[in-house]
Amino acid sequence: MDFLDKLIVFPVEHLPFVLLVLLISFTVHEFAHAYFANVFGDPTAKLLGRVTLNPSKHLDVFGTLLFLIAGFGWARPVPVNRENFRNPRGMGIVVSAVGPLSNLLVAFLGALVYIILLKYHVQGAFANERVGEAINIFFEYLINYNILLFLFNLIPLPPLDGYRIIEDLAPRGLRIKLQQFEKWSIFIFMLIVFLPPVRAVTIKPLFDLISPMYLSFMKFWAKVIGLG
Repeated sequence: MDFLDKLIVFPVEHLPFVLLVLLISFTVHEFAHAYFANVFGDPTAKLLGRVTLNPSKHLDVFGTLLFLIAGFGWARPVPVNRENFRNPRGMGIVVSAVGPLSNLLVAFLGALVYIILLKYHVQGAFANERVGEAINIFFEYLINYNILLFLFNLIPLPPLDGYRIIEDLAPRGLRIKLQQFEKWSIFIFMLIVFLPPVRAVTIKPLFDLISPMYLSFMKFWAKVIGLG
């Protein structure tokens, strides 16, 4: 069982924590897209009420459930009209990149908060041990899932952010060729996610980075604030 499997197959009693983490993570991700698109001159998302941290504006129920079941899913995509940007390709890259980068930031800052709580023994201050345990579980999922979403969204397959970044970076001739393969992307995606031999040589090495990144964040903040 690889690390991704461990994140997918969680105890049923952890479901509230996982749902809360996905609520936060999906919302921050889509807000980042909408905010920067609006800053760069495209009001499309703002007119649809997407420049907000209100989760109801961003969550897709089926996409969230699928993430819980299969380990991949989606929120409601933020509509972006790149023609409204002064520099469509350059600003398009930024708007695509800020989504996964926002998840990386949540993971990084989440590790800081978790380390501070550990340093000052906040979890042990509660008379009910289950409260402290709940705090630990929440931060474990918050950090790991946001690293997962950061890596997942960098996969260069449509409609993921990684593909949009590659598309904007590529010369016109290559972009046209890439667009011809978009209709097959869902089948390719299903292959690399659900076929273990294919998954082992494609996305597994990427997701094997989750645990080292988690540990590096925790060690970094532990050193900064003098824990241990």
